[in-house]
Amino acid sequence: MPTDDQHSYMPQLLTQYRGGRINRREFLRTATLLGASAAAAYGMAGAIDGIVTPAFAQETAPEAKPKGGTLRLETTVYDVKSPAIANTTAHPWIYSQVVEYLTVIGSDNVTRPHLLESWQPSDDLKTWTLRLRPGVKWHSGRDFTVDDVIWNLTRLLSDDVGSSMLGLMKGYMLNEVDTGQTDENGQPVIGHELWSPDAIERVDDQTVRLNLKEPQLAIPEHLNHYQAVMLDPDQGGTFDVGSNGTGAFTLVEIEPGRRAVIEAVSDYWGEGPYLDRVEFIDLGGGDQAILNALISGQVHGAFQVQPEFSSMLEQQKHLTLHDVTTADTAISRMNVKQKPFDDPRVRKAFRLAIDPVKASAVTFGPFATPAEHHHVAPIHPEYAKLPEWKQDIGAARALLAEAGHGDGLEVELVIQKDPAHHLRNATAIQEMLKEAGVTCNINVMPNAQYWDVWTTVPFGSTVWAHRPLAVINLGLAYRSGGAWNESGYANPEFDRLLTEAEAMPDPEVRRGKMAEIEALLQEDGPIVQTYWRKLLTFYDSRVMGFEMHPTYALFANKLALGA
Repeated sequence: MPTDDQHSYMPQLLTQYRGGRINRREFLRTATLLGASAAAAYGMAGAIDGIVTPAFAQETAPEAKPKGGTLRLETTVYDVKSPAIANTTAHPWIYSQVVEYLTVIGSDNVTRPHLLESWQPSDDLKTWTLRLRPGVKWHSGRDFTVDDVIWNLTRLLSDDVGSSMLGLMKGYMLNEVDTGQTDENGQPVIGHELWSPDAIERVDDQTVRLNLKEPQLAIPEHLNHYQAVMLDPDQGGTFDVGSNGTGAFTLVEIEPGRRAVIEAVSDYWGEGPYLDRVEFIDLGGGDQAILNALISGQVHGAFQVQPEFSSMLEQQKHLTLHDVTTADTAISRMNVKQKPFDDPRVRKAFRLAIDPVKASAVTFGPFATPAEHHHVAPIHPEYAKLPEWKQDIGAARALLAEAGHGDGLEVELVIQKDPAHHLRNATAIQEMLKEAGVTCNINVMPNAQYWDVWTTVPFGSTVWAHRPLAVINLGLAYRSGGAWNESGYANPEFDRLLTEAEAMPDPEVRRGKMAEIEALLQEDGPIVQTYWRKLLTFYDSRVMGFEMHPTYALFANKLALGA
């Protein structure tokens, strides 16, 4: 049963779960966001279900693991000098081993404190009290303090930095302000400022309080957004070889496009590290090079392996398959500031031309499930099932004709070169658009080049990683003015619905609001979306402590090499 210091909504949440009105996943996610520990949430659910709490949810001492050795991992090695503007899930593989997050999301999608000891939301979800974990020190020996947290959060919400954290937290932490400047089109340049002087409040040496403009349920999730690592204020927000951190490793070498090396520190505050050293090796992203490296033992593990190569690697006795169901996807987004996608009739026509079931099957076969053009996955707790999306070529042609394109339309879809599934998905979209009278030319770009233009091309296919709540990706990708709002979408009704959904602790009520959001995006939104994918990789069987995480997150401090 909930205790006196738990959130007032907890009894109702327990009643909903006991009555079968919400599922186990929804209960665990909501209970922990409201301040219950993971162990307590699993224990409450277990008491209702009559089952034993899973071992990974229990707060027990880490298992004994061998010490020493060098682990070699394949990944793209990016320049990581500016974590606040990192834009791929591979970036934090390196820097998050050195600089850490206030919270951590486990492979079970449950959020736990990390550099925080606990959080406590007010009943109205507008005041969040964050208590730091005692005893955490920077590598330099200085205590990790509330002032470090305040500096980092304030910086992440600054227009000057350009972090996507601004779009994520804008609805409840910021006000828009007219800068007095105009852009190249003569339009006012809108900036942002904290909505209140005490929006980020120093309570005492161990406590910081977030005072929100609007209620928000997902604060702990937002604090684990992969740009939100805590950097040493004395180093000005940059990260490089030798940077100070609170993590289990220090960066000793990095050459983007080739390799990076981290080495263990001797006095880490948390579990591990067990390894002496981790080497990140960039093989250029080519599938064959990754396969050869895994089979030959050049690397002990890979960032990811494409599913079509799974059966080949499963035959290798020294390798172990790791996989996880996720909300990882790619969206083919239309920039609403550029013709012809400034017309919502064109955008909806593109969606009507596409059959996600067929496109998903072409792209990934059994390793994916069809999407529904609204960026909310069936595994998200707040997912609402709408009527099944039906391809309708006739309706697509009619909308295009109404928008002035009755004689046809020609567009270019820009995609990344690797992995090969980007081209498979683009080709499926190309063939279906052809039936509606649209000529879709595919422009294949090197991955690094794509990330230079992903927010500016009229029609581009962008990978969006898994997030544990749908409202997180919706806020990052479609809220007006966000740094990652690559489509330029700005719909006040969408913003209003999203802000309301973010404030709802009741999963049933939030699901009803999400149904409105999903329907709005299917009608007016800027995307074509065909699949949700399963992620998988292979590791040497001697590697201990690895779990495939739905966001690819790597916890190198927990890894060890067995005999």
